[in-house]
Amino acid sequence: MDTQQVSAPSRVPSSGVVHINIRLTDGYSIISNRLSQHRDMSLLAIGLGTHIQSLPAGRRIGVKALAAVFPESEARIAAALRELEHHGFLRRTRERVQGGRVATRTESYNHPEAATRRAGAAPVTPAIPVTPAIPAATSAPAPAPDPGPPVREASPAPVPVPASEPPVVRDPDPAPRLVPSPAAPKPPPPPLPFPRRPSAPLFDEAARLLAGLQVSAPLFVLSEVDVERLTPGVAAWLERGVRPDAVRVALTDDPPVPLRHPAKLVRHRLIALLPPPVPAPVPVVPLQNCDDCDRAFRSPVPEPCGECRDVRAYADDGPCLLGA
Repeated sequence: MDTQQVSAPSRVPSSGVVHINIRLTDGYSIISNRLSQHRDMSLLAIGLGTHIQSLPAGRRIGVKALAAVFPESEARIAAALRELEHHGFLRRTRERVQGGRVATRTESYNHPEAATRRAGAAPVTPAIPVTPAIPAATSAPAPAPDPGPPVREASPAPVPVPASEPPVVRDPDPAPRLVPSPAAPKPPPPPLPFPRRPSAPLFDEAARLLAGLQVSAPLFVLSEVDVERLTPGVAAWLERGVRPDAVRVALTDDPPVPLRHPAKLVRHRLIALLPPPVPAPVPVVPLQNCDDCDRAFRSPVPEPCGECRDVRAYADDGPCLLGA
């Protein structure tokens, strides 16, 4: 019995996998890293390809046979087999055998590229030239030489055709992107917001806010013309109930570096970040006290409550007589 030998690395890495390898004397297969470390196949396909290359010749590897052994479904096994075929590790062809039946021939490749090169570089036997006989120089006609058995050109050896990869189903081309030409006119910029109910106090507060941006954000230095142009946009924000501090943060927070055009950035944010208008307040109906029962109820005008109004209505009608 052979003695098992353990080969451990002389220097253990600080991280990652550490291999503890035991020398194998039986029950092992040689698998190429082209399969075990393939980057374009799924782990299921790599594992299935490793299993197939470890099987003896003649073993069935149909979908149902593999699904009876492994827990994966037939659909997942079929998809893994298609991956192996696509990358050249597996080739399945259908051949007609005795009795007129059609059988599937499966070939497993541990090095698809080398197998393809070997199939394409098969030597071709050259044709053997036929040398005609030269008659002797004499005055009398010489008898025709015996040609002997005819020599035929040797037909070239058949060149095996490399395995063709199955067609790759690709997604249809996306719709072409309609890119305007550089000479096409650019659409006008969106307009600056404007308050619905403009007023002088509202515009004055907006102008003071813009002029004071450089106090809290030194990069936002605006000219007098910039303040005048941007004042309606800030006034629209203030009209919608946004507090001045919140407006400053929204306009100056996280600016690009370097900031070359602060006025353009403020204008863009006034348009893109405009909050929705404040919804109209719901009118509140005031509380009233009923003069008859002193009960509190809501009504726009002072009046008796609903029950007392009904009592009064029935009382005004006089006595109610029920006849047979």
